Amino acid sequence: MQPLLKQDFFELFRLSPGFALDAGELASRYRELQQVVHPDRYASASEQDRRLSMQNAAHVNEAYQTLRHPLSRARYLLELRGYITDQSAAMPEDFLMEQMSLREQLESVPMEAEPLAALMYLREDVQGKISDQEQAFAERLALDDNASALQIFNKMQFLYRLLEEFDSREEQLAG
Repeated sequence: MQPLLKQDFFELFRLSPGFALDAGELASRYRELQQVVHPDRYASASEQDRRLSMQNAAHVNEAYQTLRHPLSRARYLLELRGYITDQSAAMPEDFLMEQMSLREQLESVPMEAEPLAALMYLREDVQGKISDQEQAFAERLALDDNASALQIFNKMQFLYRLLEEFDSREEQLAG
C-alpha cells in the first residue's frame, strides 16, 4: 500500500485545482478511493499496512469533506497558495452595513405575519449573495488575484455564518 498523505486533496482525487468542481465526479472518486484504502480490506494485512490503511482512509475522508463544501474548499485553495485564512480582515463598510441590515431583518422575522415564509425569502436573498461571492471568488482565483480572492473569502465566511443563523432561527420557529 502506498501512502497518500503527501498528495494535496485535488491531486488525490485527480481533479484540477480550482474552486469550481463537479460534485458527482468528486463523490465517485471518493467512493473509488474508499474501496482501495478502506481498513476492512487490510484486516489480515501486516500491522504497518493496517495502520497505513487507516491513515490513508482518514486522509481521503478529510480531503472529501474539505473539497465537498464550498467554504472549506475556498479556504484550502487559499492555503495552498500560501494565504492565511484565520486572520481577521477589515471588511468594506458597505458590506458590514449590509450584514447588519440582514441580521436586523433576521431578528424581526418572528414578528412577521408568516415568519417561516419571511425567513425563506431572506434565506434565498443570502444564498444569492453567496452564489455571487463564490462566482467572484472563482474568477479572482483563476486570474491569480489571490489578495482579492482572500477578501471575497472573508465575505463568504460572513455570509455562511449568517446562513447558520438562519438554520438556528428556523429550528426556533418550527419548534
